[in-house]
Amino acid sequence: MSVSRFSTALVALAMLLIAQILAPAAQAQSLLRDAETEQFFRDIGEPLMTAAGLDPRAVTISLVGSPEINAFATLGQSVYFYSGLLVAADDVREVQGVLAHELGHVAGGHAVRFNDGVAPATNITLLSLVVGAALLAAGAGDAGIAAMMAGQQAAQGKFLAFSREQESRTDQAGAQFLQKAGVDGSGMITFFKELQGNEYRLAIPQDNSYNRTHPLSGERIAALEHVLQQSPYWKKGADPVLQARYQRIRGKLIGYVSEPKDTLKAYPLSDTSPAARVARAYAFHKLAEPDKAIAELDALLKTSPHDPYLLELKGQVQLESGRVPEAIPPLREAVARSNGNPLIAGMLGHALVQSGEQTGDKASFDEAEKVLRAALARDGDNPFAWMQLETVYERRGDEPRLALATAERLTLTDGDPRAALSAAQTASHGLEQGTPEWIRAQDIVQLQRNRQQDMKKGNRR
Repeated sequence: MSVSRFSTALVALAMLLIAQILAPAAQAQSLLRDAETEQFFRDIGEPLMTAAGLDPRAVTISLVGSPEINAFATLGQSVYFYSGLLVAADDVREVQGVLAHELGHVAGGHAVRFNDGVAPATNITLLSLVVGAALLAAGAGDAGIAAMMAGQQAAQGKFLAFSREQESRTDQAGAQFLQKAGVDGSGMITFFKELQGNEYRLAIPQDNSYNRTHPLSGERIAALEHVLQQSPYWKKGADPVLQARYQRIRGKLIGYVSEPKDTLKAYPLSDTSPAARVARAYAFHKLAEPDKAIAELDALLKTSPHDPYLLELKGQVQLESGRVPEAIPPLREAVARSNGNPLIAGMLGHALVQSGEQTGDKASFDEAEKVLRAALARDGDNPFAWMQLETVYERRGDEPRLALATAERLTLTDGDPRAALSAAQTASHGLEQGTPEWIRAQDIVQLQRNRQQDMKKGNRR
């Protein structure tokens, strides 16, 4: 696909976001954010977290952009899925099984041991933006999102390293969580069999586990199957609603990370399932064929006219195809139907900013500010929304708030600490002392000073 086929504004946006992603230190990783996927993670996670004795409000589940078949848990009660795992797993029970395993690590207080010092994920990419198209055009192929990650060290088909004893205990704990939550645990076995297949293909000896940091898949399957088969939910099948939701999310992800030709091969026109239509919508969008993309989505909206995630995607296609007026109505409804989801609201804010840029209408910028501030108040981990707010303040000539939004974005994306510090200082000098915004600017000043000191200490080592 040729990048030139996108509008100038989209290419500029893509280049800016890519720079934000690739600029940090080589070991940074990219998070993929998508409203529908994050809600799905919450819905499958809550019963398992409760079964594990964890507070669902305290546990976060995130998606990391990488083709690796992987997942891991860290300190702070965070679980990370790699996008490659969701692409590879075609059954929601496999995802539930992996999540149960990782929650075993969280409940057990295990800290992930990153290979070669790989840092926790810090960069953030919105799945609701097809900026990966620029990288795909550069030859990244269906590893498009992976190209946005630097220093990925994990080997395909295995979890990051825990001790063998921790892995064994965690497998058993995960099996118990699945049973308590009433989930069929056969997906856990299916997943481990996939890993076992990878080991066979890579010629890893099944008896050479002494120096391994976790039991080999064959050993884990043997230990798990006995426990899981005792569950009354063994082989009861996947929840049909969750399975349908997962298939659509998986189709969306495949459409996002894959070359259009590969997506259209995996989901031919004869396939009229929701997953196929969503995947093809992304493929046609990447091919700069918005009418075909919209047709796929309209076919789904006929039966689900108020689905916020379909409305969001329709608005996205319209917006990124330069059809700003047509994008705003579906995005407005998507925000309303999703109870003001901050990620979707961020895209509406973007559409309003674009409308203001095209028409010079002050009201569009005013509404964009209101929408974006409300979205960021609920979820500040959205660099794209901060970028849109920067545009609003730039057009208004509000230098202190422009500087604060810039500092927020640079801090969130691990941008140049000197630039972030300078922006925060500019904001603090221009904002009224004692206000929440001034206090936040002061916080960022101190944070960036500490970061620079840490960098200096690291350079002296």
